[in-house]
Amino acid sequence: MVHKYLYLLCAFIIHECLGYLNLFLTSQEVQKTLGLDVELYYIRDGQINNNALAYVMDIPLNVDNLLISWESLNGKLPYNIGITTSNLHSITPKLNITQSGIIPTTLQTFTLSVPCTGTVADQVNIDISMNITLQPNNITTIKIQRKKNCKRNETPISSNISIDSKPVTNSVNIFYTAVGSAIILIGFLAICVLRYYLKEKKKKSSRGNSMQPHMTYLTSATRNPTSTCSYGSFRRMPSYSLIDERSKDLQERISELTIQRCRVGLNSVILEGTFGRVYLGSYTDENGRQEEVLVKTVTDHASQIQISLLLQEGMFMYSLNHKNILTILGVSIEDQTAPFLLYPYHSYKNLKVFLQKCKLNSEGVAHTLTTQEVVDMALQVIQGMQYLHKKHLWHKDLAARNCVVDDKLRIKVTDNALSRDLFPSDYHCLGDNENRPIKWMAIESLLQKEFSSSSDVWSFGVLLWELTTLAQQPYVEIDPFEVAAYLKDGYRLAQPVNCPDELFAVMAYCWAMSPSERPTFTQLQVCLQEFYAQLIRYV
Repeated sequence: MVHKYLYLLCAFIIHECLGYLNLFLTSQEVQKTLGLDVELYYIRDGQINNNALAYVMDIPLNVDNLLISWESLNGKLPYNIGITTSNLHSITPKLNITQSGIIPTTLQTFTLSVPCTGTVADQVNIDISMNITLQPNNITTIKIQRKKNCKRNETPISSNISIDSKPVTNSVNIFYTAVGSAIILIGFLAICVLRYYLKEKKKKSSRGNSMQPHMTYLTSATRNPTSTCSYGSFRRMPSYSLIDERSKDLQERISELTIQRCRVGLNSVILEGTFGRVYLGSYTDENGRQEEVLVKTVTDHASQIQISLLLQEGMFMYSLNHKNILTILGVSIEDQTAPFLLYPYHSYKNLKVFLQKCKLNSEGVAHTLTTQEVVDMALQVIQGMQYLHKKHLWHKDLAARNCVVDDKLRIKVTDNALSRDLFPSDYHCLGDNENRPIKWMAIESLLQKEFSSSSDVWSFGVLLWELTTLAQQPYVEIDPFEVAAYLKDGYRLAQPVNCPDELFAVMAYCWAMSPSERPTFTQLQVCLQEFYAQLIRYV
């Protein structure tokens, strides 16, 4: 009996002391790693969330800093923190706080840096152990687990090494310094050759023609639509080195769509990534008529490869005309400025962002789209994909992030330009220097890089799953390196909550192992139209 009371007393003391401690991840931090707009508490008002502590969270390859928020609301609580990794040669973690001290009494955030060293490829386990002293003889241990896949084609070294171990030897740094210097030298020579070539080309093209004023990049948010534009910049061919002999077709497309930069105005940023932005802007034609447009562009520090991807992927929907396809309107490319890609705008929102915002309405009460609305949106995507396939074009990246929706739930399929930058948690690199939408791809696309109408059908099944889950991350518990094996073993996405069996059956058909066993978009259309008709009868 005495032991029972002692146990209750200890439990009471622990609860009272931890009752004034919060340890959590902010919604921005969870969005960065999991793609979910929620806060994740490890300790909330003293209550320990064992489920959160037991979950081993993946760190995306492009995320180098983990931010953890904490506060003590009742006096000083001493702490001691230690970090261990399974492979220090792949990751050398660093904290921006001391390993021991007092938990702050105001809400603060500390940072754990976990960049990959780039010398060894390995899946690295990272353990954050925190000892919190509640009483002189009462220490509570909190353990947070992470894992990260680092790239390098070398044999991984497995060891359990503490944070205080010595860093990697300088010989590796010397090697990479030498390689970097060589690359810089080669790049400098290439730029010199390119400038000489462009200079000679400009001299030839200017013979017999009068000098035209040089167009400058207008950086202000608004421009005067009535200003006089130099016709010399109209239909100017791009001078980027990214357009080589393989891109003559792309050159021709751009020349047909080139518009004058001074006719484009940038108003506000709709989406923004590390090197890319999507603006709400305006375009003024030769007759002075102005229309709202979406403008995709890159920031000043974007590389030539990123600019090349923007142009190549942005021109994918060139010359297409369908109510469920968002077709590019024009391209603005001028010397020394970032390219602008213009699209029509009718209050469009990115479908993934729209679905995520559906989780909370203005009153803060969770709600979902109706099944009828979900099926109707899916049918619109099918119509757009049917048109695309009639043109013998495979999308290869069909997902909610690559669709737009207006206020009346009208859907348009878009290209995937800037998607890797705007939605980095949706793309992963498996050591081949190619960022791919691993968890949306068909099994044959993952293993053999084979794409077809059937692989687009697989991706449509994942998009349908996104519609029913309000854009949750697919396979959130599966490591990107293990997705192919997971699919080969026959595992698939689970049936979402409140998803009708008929709708989940459609998804399952899309994920058949053999491409020949998957339905066509025409068959999917017939199936979903019948289901939609049934829904209308009972409403």
